[in-house]
Amino acid sequence: MDIRYDANASRGFTTFEFVSEGPNGSVTKVVRYTEINLKGFYNLGFGDEDPVTGYVSDTSVTNNNDSQKVLATVAATLYVFMDAHPGATVIATGSTEARTRLYRMGIANNLEAIERDYIVLGLAEENWQPFQKGVHYGAFLVRRKSLPL
Repeated sequence: MDIRYDANASRGFTTFEFVSEGPNGSVTKVVRYTEINLKGFYNLGFGDEDPVTGYVSDTSVTNNNDSQKVLATVAATLYVFMDAHPGATVIATGSTEARTRLYRMGIANNLEAIERDYIVLGLAEENWQPFQKGVHYGAFLVRRKSLPL
């Protein structure tokens, strides 16, 4: 079994699309990196694309029993995005508390591998701190280790 889906990237490597397959059918997922009001800082947006309108919803729930594969795919887009934008810092948070918790668990479960290449910070009580397992964070910040914070 593949550990992640194949994602198609936009020309600037800021938008990625892939299809989740499961009991609820084929659902197009979109990962989008959007520069925020701080130069070099990007928000990681992620959600399901409506097949009719093209709108990407970050609150829809697919329930395709593939959340680990989906998270692994999103993580893989981060590597491609960071290679194309080497000075970037990425900030991510879930659209709901449950999604933020899912992201936190995904980072915690893969922390050793992630920390080989990246510095990961978590936002707790209005302070950024090095990510630690078991700590409740409301947002996450990721940057290549080779770049100073």
